[in-house]
Amino acid sequence: MNPELPIEFLSQPVAHRALHDVKDGRPENSRAAIRAAIKAGYAIEIDLQCSSDGCPMVFHDDTLDRLAEASGPVTARSRAELEQIPLKGGDGECIPSLAEVLELVAGQVPLLIEIKDQDGALGTNLGPLEEATARALSGYKGPVALMSFNPHSITALARTAPEIARGLVTSAYDPESWSPLPVPTCDRLREIPDFDSSQSSFISHEVGDLSRQRVQELRTSGVPVLCWTVTSAKVEEEARKWVDNVTFEQYLSPMPG
Repeated sequence: MNPELPIEFLSQPVAHRALHDVKDGRPENSRAAIRAAIKAGYAIEIDLQCSSDGCPMVFHDDTLDRLAEASGPVTARSRAELEQIPLKGGDGECIPSLAEVLELVAGQVPLLIEIKDQDGALGTNLGPLEEATARALSGYKGPVALMSFNPHSITALARTAPEIARGLVTSAYDPESWSPLPVPTCDRLREIPDFDSSQSSFISHEVGDLSRQRVQELRTSGVPVLCWTVTSAKVEEEARKWVDNVTFEQYLSPMPG
């Protein structure tokens, strides 16, 4: 039986890449953004990329250029090197490892962890990230869940971390937005065909596509549906007609009660 998504993920709005605001010295996925989310009581979503020596690093992009004071692929640098690279707008703060973030969060709020695609085309070339993530989470106390766009990654996590709730990040898969992903791949993934085979227990779906029949069929059947990424109170009001919780940024989602 697949582990259920902890109930906390359905009550506390999820801060996308933590509660980031670079104007306030809180870059995406930074310690400062994580501390701010904890203080506000939000659940936290973070992203994982893999270092050259197989360490899960808390960073969104597969290259350093947009977010850090360096360039080139994340996977070309070791953990030690990445931990010395400052984040842009972070007052000298550098890229954290998953182990450091787990110690910082320490179960205080729910932690939703996205495994970024390591294949490049949502295929089977996964590498060490899933296994390394499972090792890092071994013994972690607190609400945690894993997710990925890549169904093969979720299937791997079912083997390496079978006790942790896992889900698919899903999308309308508009080929223009997903280039160079092949159109047949987009057409296939759009209908979420791998939910059962990947042993998922929830999805997080693209906010502009929530009324899709397949998404709502899953929700009607009892599957928790989260969504990404809500950017205003107005968008949240509409999204909550279709989902069980939201992932938000650029504003403060109201806490329950």
